[in-house]
Amino acid sequence: MANTYTLIASSTATTSVANIEFTSIPATYTDLVVVYSARTNYAGTSDEAYLTFNNNTSNYSWRMLFGGGNSAQSVSDSATNSIAGMQIPGGNSTVSTFSNGQIYIPNYTSSNNKSVSSEATQEDNQTSAYIKIVAGLWSNSAAITSVKLSGQAGNFVQYSTAYLYGIKNS
Repeated sequence: MANTYTLIASSTATTSVANIEFTSIPATYTDLVVVYSARTNYAGTSDEAYLTFNNNTSNYSWRMLFGGGNSAQSVSDSATNSIAGMQIPGGNSTVSTFSNGQIYIPNYTSSNNKSVSSEATQEDNQTSAYIKIVAGLWSNSAAITSVKLSGQAGNFVQYSTAYLYGIKNS
């Protein structure tokens, strides 16, 4: 179990933005955690955030488990350009509701492939509320120096926030 979480950086959208990105991540931690609260302006009730590292758009794979109130499903993709599945409400979702989620990235400086796990919930007063968990893999030996979240179909709206934490085991 980690002893320390250190805030590396935070980001709050002051206007609509396409991405929330953390760059120049120091290699002084063992693991990374991204905690976010977000919403997009997509003209639907639900959107997703996509995750990429080091501005690289290849060699990602993921499996997602999710439920929407009445059913549970599993979806996966391999050899794709990002890790998908961080659930966020779109512009037609209940006004002023934001999703909450966490992304855990262990051993981000390792020369091995990078695993990722995330969990997210989208609360809504309509029929399209979701909870998701995602297991992802970036098949790349490079240390992670930047993390980017992008909306699948819309831009992040004002007050969407993300925090990047470094974790040390000692």
